[in-house]
Amino acid sequence: MTGNPALRRLGLLTPALATIALLIGLPLILLIWISLLQKGGSSGVDWNAAPSLGNYIRLAWEEDFDGTMILNTSYLVILLRSVLQAALTTGLSLLFGLPVALWMAGLSRGQRDLMLLLITIPFWTNLLVRNYAWLIILREDGWLAQAVGSVSPIGPIPLLYNDLAVAIGLTYSFLPFMILPLYTVFEKFDWRLLEAAHDLGASRSRALRRVLIPIAMPGIAAGSLLVFIPCLGAFVTPALLGGGKTLMLGNIIQMQFGASRNWPFGAALAVVLLALMLIVMVAMAIWRNRRVR
Repeated sequence: MTGNPALRRLGLLTPALATIALLIGLPLILLIWISLLQKGGSSGVDWNAAPSLGNYIRLAWEEDFDGTMILNTSYLVILLRSVLQAALTTGLSLLFGLPVALWMAGLSRGQRDLMLLLITIPFWTNLLVRNYAWLIILREDGWLAQAVGSVSPIGPIPLLYNDLAVAIGLTYSFLPFMILPLYTVFEKFDWRLLEAAHDLGASRSRALRRVLIPIAMPGIAAGSLLVFIPCLGAFVTPALLGGGKTLMLGNIIQMQFGASRNWPFGAALAVVLLALMLIVMVAMAIWRNRRVR
């Protein structure tokens, strides 16, 4: 095929660009436009309303009885809880995922394949079913709560319908997303580097900090993104294990598009959530570029 190479490349890219624009760009533009409108009747949106930033202002302010604007931190607290819960889940996933991935990398080929199978088996089951399983385990008369209560000096400790239960459920759900990128890095790791560090007098902790962790940083970064970003929008786990007491941003968005039928405010919350994800991804990209230099 002859002709202009630029036009040829453009022709090859056109189907992909059109698909991205249709399936991602158009819905995103519609979401932003709806977030600037007002709540309507049965449709959930007043399409004839003039666009404004009222839904975004409502995130931090509300109108009092006399018409004055007063600070309302309810949504800001939920936003902060979502970020902290996602950060906690990412930290716990790294804490448990790093030694597991390191241990898997030292196994034989057949054992590694078996471990990969065991790690991916939970994905064969619906997320809702897995959360109901934790609901049974963490309930007041469950075996885990009774075991903790038997050794606790202060008696029974509530394990369900709180931030702890949500953190456990989210960590269980997203832990494989941390293990698999770390395992990919450790699988190619040259173990002679650790032997060289020990020969030069490095302790185990120093070899971990100066040799293992720096080499594992690409896997840590990838796993952190794969865990942190979905956790920001999680709503099934907080709804079930939190019992409506520890709402996250995903739960509020679901409520606005569901029972409340306030689609513009739900769209504004979704835009804020997308902005948070974008900030995290840009910050991670900047950090990685500086690290490479």
